[in-house]
Amino acid sequence: MIFKRKIYDELLRWKRTDEGRTAVLIQGARRVGKSTVAEEFATNEYDTHILVDFAACSSEIRDLFNDVSDLNLIFMRLQLEYGTELKERKSAIIFDEVQLAPKARQAIKYLVKDGRYDYIETGSLISIRRNVKDILIPSEEVKLHMYPMDYEEFKWALGDTATIKLLQGCFHNRTSLGDATNRKLMRDFRLYMLVGGMPQAVASYLDTNNLEKVDSVKRSIITLYEDDFNKIDPTGNASKMFHHIPAQLTSNANRYMTWRATDGARNSDLAEIISEIKESMVVNMAYHANNPGAGMALHQAPNKYKMFAGDTGLFVTLAFWDKKFTDNTIYHKLLSDNLSADLGYVYENVIAQMLKSSGHELYYYTFPTESGKHNYEVDFLIAEADKVSPIEVKSSGYKAHASLDAFCRKFSARIKNKYLIYTKDMRKEEDLLCLPAYMAMFL
Repeated sequence: MIFKRKIYDELLRWKRTDEGRTAVLIQGARRVGKSTVAEEFATNEYDTHILVDFAACSSEIRDLFNDVSDLNLIFMRLQLEYGTELKERKSAIIFDEVQLAPKARQAIKYLVKDGRYDYIETGSLISIRRNVKDILIPSEEVKLHMYPMDYEEFKWALGDTATIKLLQGCFHNRTSLGDATNRKLMRDFRLYMLVGGMPQAVASYLDTNNLEKVDSVKRSIITLYEDDFNKIDPTGNASKMFHHIPAQLTSNANRYMTWRATDGARNSDLAEIISEIKESMVVNMAYHANNPGAGMALHQAPNKYKMFAGDTGLFVTLAFWDKKFTDNTIYHKLLSDNLSADLGYVYENVIAQMLKSSGHELYYYTFPTESGKHNYEVDFLIAEADKVSPIEVKSSGYKAHASLDAFCRKFSARIKNKYLIYTKDMRKEEDLLCLPAYMAMFL
């Protein structure tokens, strides 16, 4: 299945604005749909295209780019190999999994300067950085980040093009929906949390309407990630850290404790591996903001962070990894919000995912209570203009939000808006805006 994706419009803007002066690199985790959208775009927007898959092409094709002194020879070989005629300014060449062919990526500088064709690259998990140590990174490269399907894209896949637009209007007008409508919308949203935004999982749900089969697809994706992590880190620590995400979030610690996941290894020992995990885009990292405000990136704590799964559907499967499959009973209880386990961490993960896909960098803040025996914790902070907006995430009620209140007292002059995200209908409570979880995408 080919799904409508928002990055398609970003590619259109690139094509119309740059007009061949740059190549575009679509970066994202494995299986988020990069190759599919690149080929769909090339099919629709060009007369002809060639897709060079560096994970599957012959060594002769890969070696073509070792010497770019004769571009005519390269273009002739590609046309003969793929049986496709390239037309000047009307054709595109896709370099799929370009991280596996660093010389091809380096050649982009000369290919773009030549100007005959457009170039679309895709790159994923096995770190691009590891394969560029001895090459010149082309400055003629525009990077686009691609994430799992967001909630609106998920609704499009289900054939619903109206709901999100209507909800956006309600958000901006601060219009409550009523309890019955909200319950229905929350059930719809929990389906997205369970299936997730990986296109293969969504396609499986549409094909089978069976959440157990969807879970099987998600497990195959996680296994693929494990294999990739083991390539960049043969010690297995990267894979262990990824698998430990649900346990870390449920422990209520104010940071990710690497030693718990890796048999004692510390942040300082794993700095490069942690960087690789972050760059993979399989996870979303939220850093502690030592000085909450508009310039949080300048004051983040590099060794104090929380780690979330990049896709909440995969997160749910990781949380029940000890079973051979996450059976339909568990899924249906989660869907109905009847599972006895605390689901707060699942909501926290999906809000992190939604904020990230909306363009926010993720930050949080902790500070001691008045007694000094415990900590207040604000789940997320987002910069708005020259101020900061704190966000607290609840999986149920809204009446207790001590951390949010304490933060706003402590930094009163810096506060733009104050949000509580929960499962109930939208409501305004003095200066606090309470939002149902499905509206987090509008922040």
